[in-house]
Amino acid sequence: MGNTTKRYTEEFKKQIVQLKKSGRSTSELMREYDLTKTSINAWVREYENSGKFGLKENLSESEKENRELKKEIKYLRMENDILKQAALILGRKDV
Repeated sequence: MGNTTKRYTEEFKKQIVQLKKSGRSTSELMREYDLTKTSINAWVREYENSGKFGLKENLSESEKENRELKKEIKYLRMENDILKQAALILGRKDV
């Protein structure tokens, strides 16, 4: 038996957040919709922070820029390693 993760639509998550904000208890929502306390609390926190769900949407501009810069650094390092290897190979042919 594999570990399966349930996926919920953004509409469903919004509905749960609205129910929680309207006064429904977490335990009620857990029983009625077969959810975990962690999921409910995370959805409420994410929606209050950015009005969206998902990691990419919840990043600040500086966090997004930081991610892009790290990706670019990784790419440039790979490119640099390729060029070093090519220089070594070309250097051997001349000898």
